[in-house]
Amino acid sequence: MNEFIQQLPTLLGVIIGALGSYVAIMRGERVRFRREQAVRWEERRLSTYTEYARSVKKTVTLTYRIAAHHGNDPHPHPLSPAEAEPLLAEANDARDPAGEALLMLGTKDVVDKARVWVVVVIEMELFVHEGRLAPEEWQALLERQRVAREGYYAATRTDLALPPGHSGRWQATWPRADAAD
Repeated sequence: MNEFIQQLPTLLGVIIGALGSYVAIMRGERVRFRREQAVRWEERRLSTYTEYARSVKKTVTLTYRIAAHHGNDPHPHPLSPAEAEPLLAEANDARDPAGEALLMLGTKDVVDKARVWVVVVIEMELFVHEGRLAPEEWQALLERQRVAREGYYAATRTDLALPPGHSGRWQATWPRADAAD
């Protein structure tokens, strides 16, 4: 019994050390799991934000081309409304699920900025469906669309803790078909 009492502090030290190691390992695993989970959600949000932007931008590009057909935009590849209709329908069909994913995973600010952007894009669609020749009105819509897009991208960068990016503004000078004559 005397030997057991002499060995008791050593035995208690081993038990306390084992428990301490277990607690430290479990705490480290919990921290690692939370960090990995945060990274996975951040990657998923980035993918969702990118997919939504891509789907909206597809509609924007189609409206540029239709506006060029009506004489409102200098885009080098005009597209008639009849040719564009199935493409616009496809773009809108792709935008709906991307928008739902955005609603599910996006922050309030990002979703609000996305709404502002898509409302302007819908106005662009309505403009080209009317078939008006009003280049000044079209340019005003383009400017509103660019500002709304910048707002969306700024909100996504803030949410993902990314540095500020490029505004995406540059002047493309398309050679007009009538200028070559």
